[in-house]
Amino acid sequence: MTETEEAQGAAPMRAGGLWRVIAASMIGTTIEWYDFFLYGSAAALVFNKLFFPKADPLVGAMLAFATYALGFAARPVGGMVFGHFGDRIGRKRLLMASLMIMGGSTVLIGLLPTYGQVGLLAPLLLIVLRLAQGFAVGGEWGGAVLLVAEHGDAKRRGFWTSWPQSGVAAGSVLASGALVLMTAFQPPAEFLAWGWRIPFLLSAVLIGFGWWVRSSIEESPVFKQVQVSALVHRAPILEALRSRPRGVAIGIALRIAENLSYYVITAFSITYATEVVGISRAVALNALLIGASVQFCCIPLFGALSDRIGRRPVYALGALGMGIWAFAFFRMLATGATPMVIGAIVVGLIFHAAMYGPQAAFLAELFPTRIRYSGISVAAQLSSVFAGALAPIIAIALLRQTGSATPVAIYVAAGCAISLTATLFARETRGETFADLDTRHG
Repeated sequence: MTETEEAQGAAPMRAGGLWRVIAASMIGTTIEWYDFFLYGSAAALVFNKLFFPKADPLVGAMLAFATYALGFAARPVGGMVFGHFGDRIGRKRLLMASLMIMGGSTVLIGLLPTYGQVGLLAPLLLIVLRLAQGFAVGGEWGGAVLLVAEHGDAKRRGFWTSWPQSGVAAGSVLASGALVLMTAFQPPAEFLAWGWRIPFLLSAVLIGFGWWVRSSIEESPVFKQVQVSALVHRAPILEALRSRPRGVAIGIALRIAENLSYYVITAFSITYATEVVGISRAVALNALLIGASVQFCCIPLFGALSDRIGRRPVYALGALGMGIWAFAFFRMLATGATPMVIGAIVVGLIFHAAMYGPQAAFLAELFPTRIRYSGISVAAQLSSVFAGALAPIIAIALLRQTGSATPVAIYVAAGCAISLTATLFARETRGETFADLDTRHG
């Protein structure tokens, strides 16, 4: 029996139960973020040409990323809806729903007619499906990490919860890899004509597999205890904002650097590298594929390190390192040399992993069990609107206005300064059981 189970009266898990929960959370997260990142990569390479063909390259990219940003605008709504019901009826049921909404939207994107076929209807349909994607992702993250956090023990919570976080990097690997294969074996004309659709349609197979795996896991034992104790709150979101405003504010601030830098590296940099520097699509996607693979390995390492030395120092290392690296990042991309491009993205994603590895445990420990799903979803998804959604758009606007990537680096560094400051105000919570945290939170 884990420390959390001993402290809160939950039944012990069967042998291998925790790793089954981790696998279900990670596989689902991988699939959901495969869908989400596939859109981001396609926005940089395809949608600007097929759905906004009358604009110049950078303006077309801005319009494509505007639809990309709409997915982020829907994420807080998804976080609030899924958080509300996740704190009332359970984590597992909501995760199954998010999987189906995300998968269905992605498959339909792969079937969309283009601007050349139906005119303005094409980008309008793209916007609707993008909103559905964002809604689903807004509810997915909180439930996935909480299932693991609330099944696992306190001493290794950073490590356990880093695995569904690694699913995000795995999704990026799959999305980038799918596009790399399509561009490698197809001439550009065929890729634009129909090849880009295949990775979207393949989501149907992945969703079926994810449903099968997730259906086999049990509800969070910590949440079950809340239900037994009749502590389920009628309005968990309002209660989170009322009773834990500091936790919400710190959670938002912690996410700024991580979210902003990630989408500058994985979305904006593709546009910058291909449209401004003149790097081929294959080189840009291969660099992203290598970087995401390295990041996948680093996220659990940083999660485990946060269990040993604390969430705050590991997170601060990532924010500080990213703020400094942003300036080297664009200088290396500007060389156009393949090793430099790969190195820029790999190191950037390593610093990102230092924030992302301990993040799930860090945020989960800010809120009591009865409002935890709502609390972390609101904090995480509100920050995504101000950071992730706007990052590619602001970055492109800065580039067009100044003709230089240095202002973009300053923009990233400013976001990192916000998150670094948040680590100074956050309380260190590593190793504490949820029972102890619930007692402190009241």
